[in-house]
Amino acid sequence: MLTKSAYIHIPFCKRRCFYCDFPITVLGDNSGHNYSHWQKEYVDFLCQEIIATSQENTTSLETIFFGGGTPSLLAVEGLETILTTLNNHFRINKDAEISLEIDPATFDLTKLKQYQKLGVNRVSLGVQAFQDKLLEDCGRTHRITDIYQAGELINQAGFDNWSLDLISGLPHQSLDDWLESLKSSIELQPKHLSCYDLVLEPVTVFGKKYAQGDNPLPPDEITAKMYCLASEKLREAGYSHYEISNYGKEGYKCRHNQVYWRNEFYHGFGMGAASYTDYKRFTRPRTRKEYFAWVEEYKKNRGIIDIPTTSKNDQLLETLMLGLRLKKGVNLAEIRTNFGQEIGEKILQCLKSFFFDNLVTLDEKLDLLSLTDPQGFLYSNTVLTALFSEFETLENQ
Repeated sequence: MLTKSAYIHIPFCKRRCFYCDFPITVLGDNSGHNYSHWQKEYVDFLCQEIIATSQENTTSLETIFFGGGTPSLLAVEGLETILTTLNNHFRINKDAEISLEIDPATFDLTKLKQYQKLGVNRVSLGVQAFQDKLLEDCGRTHRITDIYQAGELINQAGFDNWSLDLISGLPHQSLDDWLESLKSSIELQPKHLSCYDLVLEPVTVFGKKYAQGDNPLPPDEITAKMYCLASEKLREAGYSHYEISNYGKEGYKCRHNQVYWRNEFYHGFGMGAASYTDYKRFTRPRTRKEYFAWVEEYKKNRGIIDIPTTSKNDQLLETLMLGLRLKKGVNLAEIRTNFGQEIGEKILQCLKSFFFDNLVTLDEKLDLLSLTDPQGFLYSNTVLTALFSEFETLENQ
């Protein structure tokens, strides 16, 4: 399996949002458009990592995703340096999907057009909510007026392929708030939407402040209604619910993220970035100092990582866990080919009760196993727990 995709982590943020546990570097009010020493140093080490990795790679890239952090805080010069390095050492296909995460109030029309000249053809706007009070409570630096201005700038720049992110289950968020955010998002007419449920990570402000089920977090029955409402309203508006948290117009599903869900190989570059190549998964250090030291050691080792290959059983579980996130589901014929004929039958037997409860369905003609929308998606963790329990038990026998 060839590695045709790359994730690039850009860690810079104005401040840390209260739900965020990503590896970031907070720039505060100094986060302007200047190519600062902080940015130059980071880009330099990132490019050294790219070059060291390319010594073992001969495949051109079909998707590139700049995530963060807030990639739109990186000066255009830095973005150009990274893309030039990728093209020189990997080659970027002419029709590659190049995505960049952007936040409202961190870019202008000139910057968007510069992105396009560099080859960026897809942007993802981090909106999260359409209520100023909720944005403030989350530690976001933008407000509703910034969202609409951002949408106008994206359209003026001529970005046809753009996405918008929302978060449900936020503190003090009501069902009416969520419905308003969905309607407002649809009115902006992005070609793609991602709707994520709030996860309380222990090290975050929210994680330290709230426990699951605490007020003012919406109770489980309300967050479930939020999920179902998103599926209903977005499908009515012409979006395909193609993945648990993602919706796209015809022809606008995110190509890069589908690499993850199909459990295919991908490179990761930058602080805290994860890679999956040659059936090996590894994650880089999450702080600048440790990441820079890691890059120096990585260069000495000529881009070779000495870690064990993922076991066959783990490959199976990862294929099921990731593939069942997709509306299409997983292909049982491929699973039988890759993991053994008997595995397909064991999966179906394990999930027998979930078929009865209408959480799982099987397209016998295409041999596709999938979760139902929205109920199966809502109970995906329960389904996956059963599968993991079954196959971890088999591995230990």
